[in-house]
Amino acid sequence: MDKQLFDRGLERRKATLGAEYVERSLSDATEFSADFQSIVTEYCWGLGWGDDTLDARTRSMLNIVMIAALNRMHEWELHLRGAVRNGVSRGELKALITHLTIYCGIPAGVECHRIANRVFAELDEVEGEA
Repeated sequence: MDKQLFDRGLERRKATLGAEYVERSLSDATEFSADFQSIVTEYCWGLGWGDDTLDARTRSMLNIVMIAALNRMHEWELHLRGAVRNGVSRGELKALITHLTIYCGIPAGVECHRIANRVFAELDEVEGEA
């Protein structure tokens, strides 16, 4: 393991997905999955997201489209929340969903809207409580 990449990845992963989620993922890792969590943190988040050529906001927008195209909707919800955290506006997210609907199909767009509506309602409720 490259500690520098892991540490950078851990920072980027927490910044996008939220520290609580990341810490839970790491602490819930079993003997079977612990190495995988390290790989994800070092390779995906340290090497990929740690490259400053693209900012986190741009990477989030790319992920929203790519993950929907792959029909990985559990991960899509996670990255939708990350995109909001990284400054992608609801208007931009709506445009991204429209764009991916055209290229990936209506069912993908329907599922993205279903998830986004639920997530936005949850976020609005939390903001209303603050």
